[in-house]
Amino acid sequence: MKQRYMPLLMALCAVVGILIGSFYANHFSGNRLSIINSGTNKLNNLLHIINDQYVDTVNIGNLVETAIPQILSELDPHSVYIPANEAQIASDDLKGEFFGVGIEFVIREDTIHVQNVIDGGPAQRAGVIAGDKIVSIDGKPYVGDTINSEGAMRRLKGPDKTKVRVGIKRYGNPKPLSVEITRGKITTKSILATYMLDDKTGYIRVKNFGEHTYEEFLAALAELQQERFSNLVIDLRDNTGGYLEAAVQMANEFLPKDRLIVYTQGRRSQRQDYKSDGRGSYQDFPLVVLINEISASASEIFAGAMQDNDRGTIIGRRSYGKGLVQQQIAFADGSMIRLTVARYYTLSGRCIQKPYAKGDTKDYQQDIINRYENGEFFSKDSIKHEGPEYHTISGKPVYGGGGITPDIFVPEDTTNITSYYREASMTVLIMQFAFTYTDDNRLKLNNFREMQALADYLVKQHTVDKFADYASKHGLQRRNLMIEKSHKLLETYINSRIIYNILDEQAWMEYLNHDDKTIEEALRFFQQQKKK
Repeated sequence: MKQRYMPLLMALCAVVGILIGSFYANHFSGNRLSIINSGTNKLNNLLHIINDQYVDTVNIGNLVETAIPQILSELDPHSVYIPANEAQIASDDLKGEFFGVGIEFVIREDTIHVQNVIDGGPAQRAGVIAGDKIVSIDGKPYVGDTINSEGAMRRLKGPDKTKVRVGIKRYGNPKPLSVEITRGKITTKSILATYMLDDKTGYIRVKNFGEHTYEEFLAALAELQQERFSNLVIDLRDNTGGYLEAAVQMANEFLPKDRLIVYTQGRRSQRQDYKSDGRGSYQDFPLVVLINEISASASEIFAGAMQDNDRGTIIGRRSYGKGLVQQQIAFADGSMIRLTVARYYTLSGRCIQKPYAKGDTKDYQQDIINRYENGEFFSKDSIKHEGPEYHTISGKPVYGGGGITPDIFVPEDTTNITSYYREASMTVLIMQFAFTYTDDNRLKLNNFREMQALADYLVKQHTVDKFADYASKHGLQRRNLMIEKSHKLLETYINSRIIYNILDEQAWMEYLNHDDKTIEEALRFFQQQKKK
C-alpha cells in the first residue's frame, strides 16, 4: 500500500516545494511563478516552469510521454496512450489493410525467416517464397541480435508503389539473391476459416472485428450457402473485439426488425441504441456462438445480443468482460489516446464490463488467472456472478457483473496435460522446432495441398520423438513417461504449426477443430434440437 501511494506523496511534496518556491519568487522575481495557481492549465504551466527554471536541461517531450500513460492509468484499465511509433501498427489489424510487401515472418537465430507469402501480394509477384531468409534490406545487412519484429515491419512497410530491395538466402542457392519488391496494398482477413463441419453445419471463425469484417462475413455465408448449410457455428473464441459497428452489422443478419442489439451510455454520452432493421438474411437458421475467456468487447456484444434475444445458443466458457467504450483521439505527432467514454449494455440491461478499481490494473489483469485457480475453467458452478439477475426476451435468467456466461458450459480439458507439456507449450520450443522441421523438409512438404493428406503424412513422421530430441538439446529435459501421456496433445500442437507453415490458417483451424470438445458440443446440440 505504501508503494502505491509513494508517487502521490512525491507529487504532493513537489507541489509544496513549488508553492514555497513561488513565495520566494514573488519577492525576488516579480511573481514569475504565479501562473502555477491556475487550476485549469496547471499541467501546461508546470511543464513551462520546468523547461524555464529547472536546474538541468530537461527533454519536455520525454517527460510528457512518461506522464500521459501514468495519468490514464488512474482512470480505468482500457484508457490507454499509444505512442506515435505504435499507433499505425495498432490500427492496421482493425482497418484490415496496410501498405507493405505481403509476407508473414518470424525471427529465428537472429534472422528474418519468411513463414508465408500472401497470395497475389507484392512479395509473391517479386518471386519471394516461404522458407526464404531475409539478410539485408535496401543494401544494408539486417541480421544479428539487435533485430526485432517491430524494426523489420517498419522497414518492410511503406507508402504504396515505393520500392524496397531485400537480400535473400534460399535453400539450395549458394549465393544470396537480390529481390526488388514494389510495395502495395495488403489486405488482412478477419475471417480465419469457413467450411462445413458436417453435411449440414457451417462453420465461420472470426479473428477480430475490423472495417471489412462484415463484408468478409457475408462472403463466408455465401460460400456456405453453396454447400447448402442449415446450421451455423460462429466461433469467437480468442477474439478480443474491435469495431462496434462490425458486431452490430453481423448481429443484424440474424435478428427480426427492431430488436435491440446493444446500447451505450456514459456520463457525457447519452444513451444510444443499436437496433436491427429486419433486413437480415439469416433470421431462421439455427445458430451456435462459441466463446471463451479471451472473447471480449465486440465479441461479447454479438454473443450477448444473440443470447438476450434468444436467437442463438452460447457454448464455451465465460467471456472476458470488456464492456467499456473507447473513443480514439489523435495528436498532431501521430500518437493517440483511447479514452473510455461509455459502457456497453445488452438488451436485458446487463453491463458487459467486469468490476475494476480505478488506478489498480494489477488485480484486473490477474482476473483470468484467478478464474483458473478458482476452478471456473473446469466447473460452471464455480462461476461467481457479482451482478444482479436479468432476463432474456423469453424470461431465461442471465447475469451481469462481467462477461457473457454460456448457455452450455464446456470445461477446459486438462486430462493429459503434464508438466513437460506445459513447459514445452509455454516456451517457444514447439514453434522453433516446427519451423525448423518445415524448413528442413520444405521440398517434400510443399507437395501437399490438402490438410488431411498432410496431417496423415505427419503422423507417420514421429514428430513428437523428433521434438523431444530437439528440446533436450535446448534445455528441456526428456521425460518419457510424461511425453507418452501427453503424446496426443504434443502431436496436435507440433503438427498444427507445421500445417500452418505449409498451408494456411484455414487448414490450421480445420486440423485443430477435428478433436475440439467445444465443436463436438455444438454438433451434439444441433443433433438434439433435431430430435425435438
